[in-house]
Amino acid sequence: MPYYFKILLGSIILASGLISSCKTSKTKTSSKNTSENVIKKDDTKFAGYFIDGCKERMKGNIEIAENLFKECLKIDPNSAAVKYELGNIYRYKGLKENAIRFAKDCSTADPKNQWYQMLFIECLQDNGQYMQAADVYQKLIKQFPDKPEYYEGLAAQYMYAGSYEKSFKVYDDLEKKFGYNDVFVLNKIKLLKQLKKNSEVEQEFKKLISKNPNEPRYYTYLAEFYQEINQPQKAFDTYKEVLKIDPNNPMVHLAFADYYKQQGDKENFYKEIKIAFINPDLEVDTKLKILISYYQLTEESNEYMIQAAELVDIMLQIHPNSPESHSIHADFLLRDKKTKEARDEYEYAAKLDKSKFAVWSQLMLVDSELFDYEALAKHSEEAIELFPNQPSPYFFNGFANVQLKNYQKAIESLNEGIEFVYNNNALLIQFYSNLGEAHNALKEYEKSDKAFDNALKVDPDNTFILNNYAYYLSLRKEKLEKAEKYARRCSELSPNNRNYLDTYGWVLYQQGKYKEAESLLSKAAKMGNKSAVIIEHYGDVLFKLGNIEEAVIQWKEAKSAGGKSELLEKKIQDRILHE
Repeated sequence: MPYYFKILLGSIILASGLISSCKTSKTKTSSKNTSENVIKKDDTKFAGYFIDGCKERMKGNIEIAENLFKECLKIDPNSAAVKYELGNIYRYKGLKENAIRFAKDCSTADPKNQWYQMLFIECLQDNGQYMQAADVYQKLIKQFPDKPEYYEGLAAQYMYAGSYEKSFKVYDDLEKKFGYNDVFVLNKIKLLKQLKKNSEVEQEFKKLISKNPNEPRYYTYLAEFYQEINQPQKAFDTYKEVLKIDPNNPMVHLAFADYYKQQGDKENFYKEIKIAFINPDLEVDTKLKILISYYQLTEESNEYMIQAAELVDIMLQIHPNSPESHSIHADFLLRDKKTKEARDEYEYAAKLDKSKFAVWSQLMLVDSELFDYEALAKHSEEAIELFPNQPSPYFFNGFANVQLKNYQKAIESLNEGIEFVYNNNALLIQFYSNLGEAHNALKEYEKSDKAFDNALKVDPDNTFILNNYAYYLSLRKEKLEKAEKYARRCSELSPNNRNYLDTYGWVLYQQGKYKEAESLLSKAAKMGNKSAVIIEHYGDVLFKLGNIEEAVIQWKEAKSAGGKSELLEKKIQDRILHE
């Protein structure tokens, strides 16, 4: 809840003296002929506006409250209580100049009112006027010398202003006046660090430890300080002291590991890491970060592979119900190309905690890599329910259903999900491309062409879309000039791709440009492993050019390469081109 809405109690207390102060103000400013009834009427209106203003402010109706308080000022322009309320409103609204003006007015009108002074301090601090805020704290301390919070506030303002020496002196005075306090000492240490007084920092830490000899936290702070100032041996010795008090502290063993790493001692480095991992008190997130660093190391070198595998096993044993344990295990399995096992681990992690979108993303990605479109459709549908504003589950669901020939379902998912794609052209193209495929399969050619056109607006040189779009147009024998343009561009971008050459040749074939088509299809037929479709296309163009014997040879070659179409059989038997 914002600070402004926490000041109800102050407003109620202020309101208790409101009417009497209003009477005094009116009595001084009214003329001798002003009647007593008019004064009472104005007092009543003032109190009504003020109380209503407080109520509206409590409800969150800030604008209404502001207007009611302004009505109060019309009746009594000198009311400190109203200016306090308006100062708070303007601070809440971020109107710094207005906030400072009203806060200053109320603090000047009633210097002994602590709330007024604190509002003025907060407004000055919001505006970066730290030394001016410090001056107000100085006045508060003179009035209330036994309130340590005002000394702490003064020290904070000096610190914000960069006056570390002054801030330190205030904490010194605090300690002298109110006695030893851990918080005071810790704040002094922060200031001494800023002043780079390392020997004094060390002394203050040792003072903390002497006052709290069984508090491991302070030994750890000192050890970390030694590390900061590049004194690893002192840090190491201090961490040893921690183990005497808290022998099971896993963070100390991680600190030892860091020390051994700096010394180049790989054996002891791993030994300490392993001790920390075995400890169930070490947070899962910390272990996860360490394993992520191992993942990066094993990408560069296999030296750490055995250690990483052992640490993953330990994490699974110690935290078997942690989704992080299973998801990081899956990451390592996937890196080792154990895709099926990785998928099982991602799936288990997702069941343990359904809120981790990153896990669902990996699960869907692995489903697609396994060509398990049934699983992909199922998992993506679950992800859509859990993360309805994320676009990728819709894409995966659409893609899976295209592969499963559930074209209408694919179209519904893709059209719904595309609304959530922002600043991701690669994903946007995938949405359009799969929409084009689904609509084409349903023979909704106008919608299919529109989807492919939209994809090419995003990336005019996307070879996959150029090729597929041109090929579908060639099969329909429609817009062949457009198809030729796209097929030619595609082959220019990827001149050694036989599928793109086949598409270009087939478009030319459909245009009756048989010699040009034969040149391309001949080249495509000789590239790579035998493709039944490409070889059959080559036979067709040879037939069109009158080379019947060679055409039949190519058709037979297409059949031996796996071609099974009825038309291919008829071509071979009848030695005639059937289309």
